[in-house]
Amino acid sequence: MKAPRQSDVARLAGVSQSAVSRVVSGDLDRIPVQTQERIRAVVKELGYVPNAAARNLRNKRNRLLGVHTFEAVFPHAREDFYFDFLLGIEERAEELGYDLVLFTSTGTSDGRRRIYREGTNRLNLADGSVLLGAATDREELARLWHDGYLFVHIGRREVAGAEIPCIVPDYVSATDRLVRSLAERGHRHFGYLREAIEQEAYDDRRAGYRAAVERLGLQDRSPGFRGVPGLSEECLDELASGPETAVIAEDIRLAEDLRAGLTARGLSIPADLSVAVLEQSGDEPGHRWDCLVIPRKQIGRIAIDALVARVEDPDLPPVSRLVACDLVAGETVAGPR
Repeated sequence: MKAPRQSDVARLAGVSQSAVSRVVSGDLDRIPVQTQERIRAVVKELGYVPNAAARNLRNKRNRLLGVHTFEAVFPHAREDFYFDFLLGIEERAEELGYDLVLFTSTGTSDGRRRIYREGTNRLNLADGSVLLGAATDREELARLWHDGYLFVHIGRREVAGAEIPCIVPDYVSATDRLVRSLAERGHRHFGYLREAIEQEAYDDRRAGYRAAVERLGLQDRSPGFRGVPGLSEECLDELASGPETAVIAEDIRLAEDLRAGLTARGLSIPADLSVAVLEQSGDEPGHRWDCLVIPRKQIGRIAIDALVARVEDPDLPPVSRLVACDLVAGETVAGPR
């Protein structure tokens, strides 16, 4: 059972959260006696206990925001997947008058990037932090949440017993839209190429694909649709000779392997098979895949807004947000052959 929040007290007492905050902190100036009594009665009824850590942050902010990455982002610089997230984070923090501190967590003996070291949360230097990276340590996320530290994670993370506040690319809706756009071109027989990765971002793509296929009455007999990862020679033979006219690949690597395999069989994209990719494509001539694009810079900005809102009012509940992804046309989709 979750502990009652200040917002719960405010709702039941029919007052603002600021009124609750002032009463529980002893600041009673201009708060009517009846309102004070009503708030105290609800506090007693719910067993609400003020968040001492949050009150301390409210009173002693140093206007520093942390950024913790669970894997190295330098020296990859502009080529790195996380670069645009960092641009958005830096840009928005500067606009709001906050400084940033980057926690790299280098030097651990096992190579893992940890938040807690020798029992101490190193992020406490900052008022709150944005966390990002595929190799998330879920035990540390749970510990941060239970410790009451203010943070937001870029990307969906499910952690048992904790409500992790996340800014999430909406892969489900974007994948659904991509499949629908192919169906509107006349494609009815699909194939799905799947990576051997089990993670929320991939789960969401797969959920969006399956929902679209089932809703639109499309056909998919591919191993990937059944949960088998990779692209075998047998699968390539089936795609080359079967009824499939469109393939969805989870990443560029699989799409390039498919291109090479089709070329070896005398087939081409999109003349013989349309292909779309569930990650951003490069701009190389002849290799511009129709694809899903994550608005990384926008997500970085949204993450800062969400974090600052809680830093400035720590009693706000943690909230996750979905951010729409874009679909970008390339050179790899056409009508069915």
